[in-house]
Amino acid sequence: MTRERILAIVQAGGSGGRMDVLTRERAKPALPFAGVYQLVDFPLSNLAHSGISDVWLSLQFQGATLEDEVANGRPWDLDRTTGGLHVLLPEEGTGTLDEEGFARGNADGLFRIRQRIADAAPDVVLVLSADHVYRLDYTDVVATHREHDAECTLVVSRVPLERASDHAVVEHDDDGRVTGFAYKPDEPASDVVATEVIAYDPAVLVEVLEELHREVGADAPAGDSGLGDFGDHLVPRLVERGRTVVHHQPGYWRDLGQPHLYLEAHRDLLTDDLGVLSEPGWPILTRQPQRVPARVHAGATVEDSLVSPGSRVHGTVRRSVLGPGVVVEAGAEVCDSVVFADVVVREGAAVHWAVVDTGCEVGAAAVVGEPGTDATRDPDRVTLVGRDSTVGPGVTVAGGSRLEPGSSA
Repeated sequence: MTRERILAIVQAGGSGGRMDVLTRERAKPALPFAGVYQLVDFPLSNLAHSGISDVWLSLQFQGATLEDEVANGRPWDLDRTTGGLHVLLPEEGTGTLDEEGFARGNADGLFRIRQRIADAAPDVVLVLSADHVYRLDYTDVVATHREHDAECTLVVSRVPLERASDHAVVEHDDDGRVTGFAYKPDEPASDVVATEVIAYDPAVLVEVLEELHREVGADAPAGDSGLGDFGDHLVPRLVERGRTVVHHQPGYWRDLGQPHLYLEAHRDLLTDDLGVLSEPGWPILTRQPQRVPARVHAGATVEDSLVSPGSRVHGTVRRSVLGPGVVVEAGAEVCDSVVFADVVVREGAAVHWAVVDTGCEVGAAAVVGEPGTDATRDPDRVTLVGRDSTVGPGVTVAGGSRLEPGSSA
């Protein structure tokens, strides 16, 4: 029996503008998570454990930051002669203006590679975002897709209703057929949202992409197909065709596309893996440089926190994540925060409700952020410090502030 061929396309090219200074100099999927992983590790690990080995990684903004992390697919056994990981970069001189250069949305990105998809002739195309945290066997999604003879299968999850408007909201009947779809509506009709894991019939996908381009491309700016994101035209058209179904995401799923959500997701996993990080037989695979073990010294306090290799803690760390090589000196405190690799928090300094990027120094007795902040109720109060920045001794960086990469305060 011939095995079905699944082509996975991981779309990792967006600029991640909502993450502000944290994505000025890196692609959003290259953001660290839980100290020792990157966001792109989650879809690639799920693919590896699902036995899917034909993987295209689509890079655009700051693509070099991801090329280094994925290491030709080696951590996921995707560095192989047949199939394996292929990195797709923007191209010039390969077609019309609408077919080359940087994509203007994830559906536009698919339009630009539609001929490659057709030439590859897979049985199913699985399109994944690279900025969510979850565990999922994608072969279960394909099974749902086949069971319903679907043209499109949307993986969905439930979120608090007040957050549904940040996503594509999905309504479906008891048989799983999608009956309503609204992309980031002001008044969501449901708390069921698309997780940006979508299975497509490849022939239908290419057909509909070209059909939509004929309809909307003429009114788009030069170099833009007009297709935008998947929720603008592509999925609504497929829903109209009547063969779009849902597959419910089991367990934990979190979108990390905004600073307060990024911080909240880390807090979710401080004391419980929630079936994601250390599931037996389903580890999150990653490329990480070797570091010496972390050290927690006499007099230090560490509570409900994740401390990565190479870190040294002399002070207080509560409800926080320390990346590799972080130093928290005596008398310093880091609370309700995420601190990236090789940050130094000097004696007597305080970091509260903040995300501090790689290579920063927080000077002695400096204060970054505000204690008592609640990112759920007041997301704008999360403080962001861009990479390689310096906060001088005794300086206060107010809650909600943003320091650009390489800046001083």
